[in-house]
Parts: sequence; C-alpha cells; structure tokens
Amino acid sequence: MSGVKVRDPKFDDIRPYRDDEIPAAMQRIADNPLFPVVSSFAYPDMDVDEVREMLKGFRTVEEFQREAMYRLNEEIIRSTTAGFTVGGVENISRDRPHLFVSNHRDIVLDASFLQNVLLDAGLDTTEITFGANLMTTQLVVDAGKSNRMFRVERGAATPKEFYLASLHLSEYIRDTLLKFGNSVWIAQRNGRTKDGNDRTDQGIIKMFALSRCDDKVESLAELGIIPVAVSYEWEPCDIQKVLELYESAKMGSYVKKPGEDLSSIISGITANKGRVHFQICEPLTRAELGSLDNLTSSVYNREVAALIDRRIHSAFRLWPNNWIAHDLRYGRSSHQDRYTPEQKVAFLEHLRLLDKYSGSEPETLRDMMLAIYSNPVDNFLRVGQH
Repeated sequence: MSGVKVRDPKFDDIRPYRDDEIPAAMQRIADNPLFPVVSSFAYPDMDVDEVREMLKGFRTVEEFQREAMYRLNEEIIRSTTAGFTVGGVENISRDRPHLFVSNHRDIVLDASFLQNVLLDAGLDTTEITFGANLMTTQLVVDAGKSNRMFRVERGAATPKEFYLASLHLSEYIRDTLLKFGNSVWIAQRNGRTKDGNDRTDQGIIKMFALSRCDDKVESLAELGIIPVAVSYEWEPCDIQKVLELYESAKMGSYVKKPGEDLSSIISGITANKGRVHFQICEPLTRAELGSLDNLTSSVYNREVAALIDRRIHSAFRLWPNNWIAHDLRYGRSSHQDRYTPEQKVAFLEHLRLLDKYSGSEPETLRDMMLAIYSNPVDNFLRVGQH
C-alpha cells in the first residue's frame, strides 16, 4: 500500500511481530501446554477454552495488547499490589515519540505496567527492549514479540561483535522513534538493579549515539529521552537478589541456574508487591544537553547518565520499608516519623526470611537486604544536597 512505512529487513532478527504474524503466534500460544495455567491467572473468571478462542480471534498487535496484556496487567495489579499510582503523565508529549529510560527492578513488570499507564492516558504503547537471554521458550518469544518487544543481544564474544550489536540496536531504536514515530522503553542498565542502587550505565548513553555521530547533543535531543522511576514497596525477588549478590561477592561471579530467569519472571508477577508507584519524569531538554557540549564524548556520556539518575533518584517513591531499612542499617531512629511500629515489625518479619540461609553469613545477608531498601534513601538525600 502506498505510504505505508516498511521495516528495513536488516532488523528482522530483532523486531517485534507485525500484525500479519499475530494470528499464527496466537495459535501457538493457545496450543502451548502452559496456556491453561497462564489463562487461569490472567482471566480467573473465564473458562480456559473461552480465553483460548478469544486469543485466537486477535488479528493485530493492538488487539493483543489492549485485550490480553492490559487485562493481565490489571489482574496482576489487583491481586498482587496494595495500590497502583502514577505521576507525571503530563510530561509525555502527544506530538512526538519518546525514549523512556527506566530504572529496572522487575524483569517484565517495569515495562509491562508502563503500557497500562500509557493506555489509560490515551497514549500509544511503546516498543520494549527484551534480553535475548530471556527468549528461551516459544511461549515467551510469542508473548513478548506480540507485545512489541524487540530482541537485545547479550554477551558478545568479541569487542567487534559487541560494537556491531550495539550499533544495530542503536539504529533500530532511532529508526523506531524517528521513522515510525513509535516510543521505546529501555532499562537504564543491562539487567535489573540488584542492590537497590539505581544507576544509568553510561554505555547505554554511548549506544544511543552510535547511530548518529555528527552531533552528540542533537543525537540525544531528537530521541526525546524521558526518565521513569518505578518504586515497589516490596522489592520483587529481593531474597533471590540477596543470594545472587552474596554468591557474586564470595565466588567472584554468579552463574545462573537453568530456568532461573523464567522462575524470576513468575515470582515477580505473582509475589506481593505492596504499593507500586510510577513517576514519569521531565524529559531531558536540548538546553541541558547543550550545556554539556564542550565535554569529551566519554565525559558527556557520563554526565548525561548522571542527569537521568538525578531525575530518577528524586522521583523514586520512598515507602516506609525504605526508611525502616535505612534506620536499621545505620543503627539510627532518625526516620521513625516516616513509619509505624507495625510497619517496622512487618519489615523485620520479612528480614527473617533470610534465616533459612543461615548456613551463609547471616549478618552479610541481612546487610545486603537492608541495602536494597536503604540505597534509594541515600540516593534521594544525595540529590537533595546536589
């Protein structure tokens, strides 16, 4: 059809599904042995065969997102949170796409919940980066690529392969934003924040600019970068994160077990998250980026990352758990006006979940858990002093 924008075939290895690929993907999902389990969670009031037929009736990505994913996110919010709030939607332009750069606490929910935020505001959903290491089963691939997720390669074998993969990703993101007018979600770093200390990897900023090297300010300014701060009252997979940090500290590295990523996805979806808040921060402005123009490229990338961090750290919603952990970690009671005795008892009970791993070093594990919750307080206070 004349005027229809067509993806360059060079991106076929990473792009999401097109509408014409949706019916076959829906059929595969509906036929998957795990479908009844997913269906019973996402649609507790519907018969599995009814859900299966609904799914097989979808013909477009938009139908899948609005009818299936939106309802799944709503069910997760209803059954596993104590409230879901949003701020800063007015910072999103309705006239241009944005590159949403988010802190990353849960493998899928950080990006997935944002799609509901956008739809509720009458905005289009984003395309979503998705690590190749997570695309381990056909069900995950079909659900992800039908949900506008695109593949990000991990673990290049050589520096040249890493550069080429980064350039390919950069070109795809710029193409998606500027040619197709679609927004993109990306985490501020590879992998989730494990210690609660949200930090933007300056390598991500460098990657953004690889696809336009003539003007480092305009290269980023035209992407419309908006930082996003997502805050969970109870950190998703906090026990698992502590154990990973502990093993990394003891052994020098952490080797994932088979099926661990899928287990973390399921745990993140089903576990109690308490209250959840999304804050859409103010976009990075051309003036802010221009003020850094005289810096070398590496320093420029670092300072842009710091700009994003300051937005996220100041916007992070600090819950009673964060203040309790900060007081416990530093042996103080200076923040006790921010939580109740009952909330402290609940947090201490949660800490005791680590006792079953007492064969390790209990004080070390305890401090790592406290760090997950207290580091956002340190970051928030540091921004206030900036």
